[in-house]
Amino acid sequence: MYPWVTHTINFIKGHCLHECSYCYMRKWPIWDRALYLDEKEFKVNLGTGNTIFVGSGTDMFASAVPDEWIERIMFHCGTFDNTYLFQTKNPERILNRDPHIHPDRLIIGTTIETNCHEYLQKHSKAPLYYCRVFPMEDIQARKMVSIEPIMDFELDEFVHGLRVIQPDFVSIGADSMGHDLPEPSPEKVMELIHALMEFTEVLLKPNLKRITG
Repeated sequence: MYPWVTHTINFIKGHCLHECSYCYMRKWPIWDRALYLDEKEFKVNLGTGNTIFVGSGTDMFASAVPDEWIERIMFHCGTFDNTYLFQTKNPERILNRDPHIHPDRLIIGTTIETNCHEYLQKHSKAPLYYCRVFPMEDIQARKMVSIEPIMDFELDEFVHGLRVIQPDFVSIGADSMGHDLPEPSPEKVMELIHALMEFTEVLLKPNLKRITG
């Protein structure tokens, strides 16, 4: 998913509660299982010096995920000397939580595909745009935003929200699986990229070339 991530691990597995229409996990049989905590993952030696995406297959901060699961996962990760990415569409659940991981080894990310509520509500049950923006503003760690799969947006408001977050970097990618999403024009994507470059690092996924050329 990200070239700078060396490993992924999923302590929580099963049917993601956000049910995003474009989610790549829908094609896996595990999607049809109820959400559960996979005990065998706690026996994995996470090593040292790695960059690990925790929860790449489901959003471990979705509203119905038990707090004790989240607490246990973060505590376990903190016992290994790695950098950890926790990415969620519900960052409010991260606020005022002890991550048990030093801020220098922690990256908190959120996915914001668009600022258009109509598109978000049509394709996902996840919290809407501002419910992702404002909690991220107060996160005390390195921050990233994933705009993938990018959908059409209102440029000024979108850039303003991302500026409020003040991410260390933004990753932009497109739909790779043909879900017929409402996408911006190549010109609009380039406008967004140049606007973001004024205040943060911008990383472009190879699949974005399908839109930009």
